[in-house]
Amino acid sequence: MGTPLGDFIRAKRDSIQPESVGLPTHGRRRSPGLRRLDLAARAGISVEYLTRMEQGRDRNPSVAVVNALADALSLDPEERNHLRYLAKITGGECSVHTQPAPPRRQVRPSVLETLRLLEPGIAVVTNRLGDVLAHTSSYESVMSGAGLLDADAPNLTRYVFTDPRARTFFADWDDVADQQAFDLWLGPTVGSSEWFTAELAPVAGPDFTGRLNRHVVPQRGALRLNHPSGRELRLAREMLELPSDAQQLVVFLPADEQTAQAVDQLRSRPRGRLRAIS
Repeated sequence: MGTPLGDFIRAKRDSIQPESVGLPTHGRRRSPGLRRLDLAARAGISVEYLTRMEQGRDRNPSVAVVNALADALSLDPEERNHLRYLAKITGGECSVHTQPAPPRRQVRPSVLETLRLLEPGIAVVTNRLGDVLAHTSSYESVMSGAGLLDADAPNLTRYVFTDPRARTFFADWDDVADQQAFDLWLGPTVGSSEWFTAELAPVAGPDFTGRLNRHVVPQRGALRLNHPSGRELRLAREMLELPSDAQQLVVFLPADEQTAQAVDQLRSRPRGRLRAIS
């Protein structure tokens, strides 16, 4: 049985074209990308050791080996962080953890006060599972009619993969789906991520599980929305991590004048107040 670490290494190895790292392309190759022999040589480790890692039979690589693999795979900074995280949860440090369980949903009063100060901005507090924990009234205005906030306990990941409206609402649905699946690896705890994944996989199907196991670090550009009102919105995103809470505060900013005007019109509609969801 493999491990997330082994799956990621194998996926990155398969995605690299030999010529891109200066290796010849002639000769017979039984699989796409780099051969284990190629990667092991670049990382300075044995093929046997690399095979054990990819197959999940070696779960405790040293920091030096992890860094050597990152160099050999030409990983960018975000991919390097993901590789280190997978090594951490695969190895002994996180091999024993509490039973899968949902994460805490409370938002600290000081974070709620920060949201109030951000009004009339578009802002939301979430965790990496996609739980929408609190938001400004302007966030509700922008999301109105899309269906995300209809649930008693809204969850962006569940919405993206199970609500047909999401595929229309998010102009770049594939990119958003990649982001939400990837963020589950960074969930509040290993246990809560496992709990949520087990709950979502049966209803979301292979479109979800395939993305989760691909380990593709997503690019996070402007968020493009096809609002139910007929407006097209482009929103830049700024994220403030709240590590002690395993949450993040996300602020959305109009990326162009057309979006700014559309957001002003949406704000002018009757709406509620700052909402904390528990």
